[in-house]
This record gives sequence, C-alpha cells and structure tokens, in this order.
Amino acid sequence: MEDLIISLTFIVLALVASGIRIVKEYERAVVFRLGRLMANPKGPGLIFIIPLIDRWERISLRTITMDIPPQDIISKDNVSVKVNAVLYFKVVEPNKAVNEVDDFLYATSQLAQTTLRSTLGMVELDGLLSEREKINEELQKVLDTQTDPWGIKVSSVEVKHVDLPQEMQRAMAKQAEAERERRAKVISAEGEFQAASKMAEAAKIMETHPTTIQLRYLQTLQEIASENNSTTLFPIPVNIMDAFGKKND
Repeated sequence: MEDLIISLTFIVLALVASGIRIVKEYERAVVFRLGRLMANPKGPGLIFIIPLIDRWERISLRTITMDIPPQDIISKDNVSVKVNAVLYFKVVEPNKAVNEVDDFLYATSQLAQTTLRSTLGMVELDGLLSEREKINEELQKVLDTQTDPWGIKVSSVEVKHVDLPQEMQRAMAKQAEAERERRAKVISAEGEFQAASKMAEAAKIMETHPTTIQLRYLQTLQEIASENNSTTLFPIPVNIMDAFGKKND
C-alpha cells in the first residue's frame, strides 16, 4: 500500500512539474483548455499548464523584421521593375494571432508581397523613384488595416531597392546628362546676361564721366606692364593730358 501511495505521489509530482513553464518578459502563452481558447494569455514569469488538458503556444511580442523578396512589378506607365522591401511588425494581441490565422508569419509575408505589387502597380516610375516616403506610408497603412484582425500591428514598411532594366537605366542616364547640360547652358547664359548688364552700366558711367575712360586706360597699361617683361608701345591720345593740364591751371 505504501508503495502505491509513493508511486501515485511521484506521478502527481511529475505531472505538476511537467506543467510548470517559464515565459519571458517579451513573450506570452496562448492557452487552449480542452480545445477552448482561454480569455487572457499567460505570462510573463512562471505559469502552470495542466498536463493532458491544456495546449499552449509561445508568442513573441517583440518587433519582427521581415524581408519582402523582390517582386516583379509593372508600373502605371508600363515599366517593368523589380522591387524589394522590408516590413516591421509585432503581435499586439497574441490570442488573435493564434486563433484568427494559421501561421501569422507566413500570412503576413504573403500579404506584404501582394500588397507591394498592387500598390506600386498604381504608381508611375518617376513617383516610385522620387516619392519613397509617401509610398512607404501608403504600404504601411494598407498592411496595418489588413493585419489588424490578426492582432498584428505593422509599424513600418520601407522600400529597399528598385531594380530597373538596363535599357531604362541608360535612358535615365541620358536624360540626367541632358538635364545637366541644360542647367549648365542656363547658368552660362545668366552669367553672360549679368556681365552684359554690368558692362552696359559701366558704359553709361563712362559716357557721363569721360575721365573714367582715361583712368581705365592707365590701369590697363599698368596691368600689361606687370604681367609681361617685354616692352609694349601704346599710342597715347593727346587729350589724355588735358585733364592734368586743367588740374594744374
């Protein structure tokens, strides 16, 4: 009789010990008791699972980083590109993540791929290259709405890389080069226009004050003398001395 009691006691202790689980701070335990989902997930800390009666799943509440593999996309202006992205999300309601969808990680990955193709297919190539932030916000909004019934919160979606066909890359390079040349010509023309305007102003001043022409003439002689070692002869106008003569008078 004592042996039976000891055996039963050992079995009970073994069952109790087998039901003890430790759930980390960033985890929750979703428990099904006789097939019924328990109202609240358990944890963190030490929890007890009734052996042979309870079934449980461990769910992490940390942010999950998921790569969205490259997707073949035809943009709104009929350009074929490959686009990949990265998805950041986390489980906020563990019971829904387990009970509402089979394998929420796989479901979220597939949903992200289809959403990426459908959303970017409505954007022209120029917008896809220049409006990344707007596109990321749109993807995040759509995915967050669709995963909400699964207890998942999508915090961010980032388009990582847009792979263009070789012919499109060459065409864009030519377009960029043409744009740079256009800007260079515009800047050069603006510089010539400003220089001509200043020269016109200087001509008006010289016309009003003839003495400035003589001063400019002397300044030019000084610059030539300082830059060249050879002797240079310039004809000096007779009236260049009139100003000095008038001053002496």
